[in-house]
Amino acid sequence: MSTPAFAERRHLIQAYFDRTALDAWRQLTSDAPVSKIRATVRAGRDRMRALMLSWLPPDLQQARVLDAGCGTGAFSFELARRGAEVIGIDVSANLVEIARDRTPSSLGGGIIDFRVGDMLDHGCGEVDHVVAMDSLIHYETPDTVAALVRLARQTRRSIIMTLAPRTPALTVMHNVGKIFPRGDRAPAIVPASMTALRRHIGNEPGLADWRVNRSERVMSGFYTSQAIELVRL
Repeated sequence: MSTPAFAERRHLIQAYFDRTALDAWRQLTSDAPVSKIRATVRAGRDRMRALMLSWLPPDLQQARVLDAGCGTGAFSFELARRGAEVIGIDVSANLVEIARDRTPSSLGGGIIDFRVGDMLDHGCGEVDHVVAMDSLIHYETPDTVAALVRLARQTRRSIIMTLAPRTPALTVMHNVGKIFPRGDRAPAIVPASMTALRRHIGNEPGLADWRVNRSERVMSGFYTSQAIELVRL
């Protein structure tokens, strides 16, 4: 089970994407014109997705991949094009509906099963890889590590996620961002200390057979995110 804090935060994120920010997110994840602020976020997300994809095998045939927090489906589409069987899951029913509508007619041999629900739901079954792009950035470090333990139980090879790194520049940027219209703000991002995260992972018995393999930061205007790869030993 997720902690009460995790469950409460998840509910807030679901409400945000299903109500407050649905139209803005639909635009951000499309080719439609957006504000300069959102354009930097779009560019950053594109760079981050490309980075995370580069950490996965180019051939994912015979592999099952969980896209945890799949949003409007862009990452799922790329995984399927590499031949993967993809489970794309998100708490936002509206985002999943957009993902289904945007699914290309041909995925090059891969398949996608889009679902509405909790990314920690073990009903997804065992997978080879998990990708969690910008879906754990809303949680405190202990809750993030608890989520990793849950995901690790069903994952055979790697977990690739992003977090918002706690840096002075990012703290200032988040504070400055509060002066912009609410539609241009990111929802409830919790900056994380990378040192504290590594310590929590190293001290967590449920991750004893996992290690942090790679970590890289992407910065693009109002988008700053840290990619982290955990691999099973």
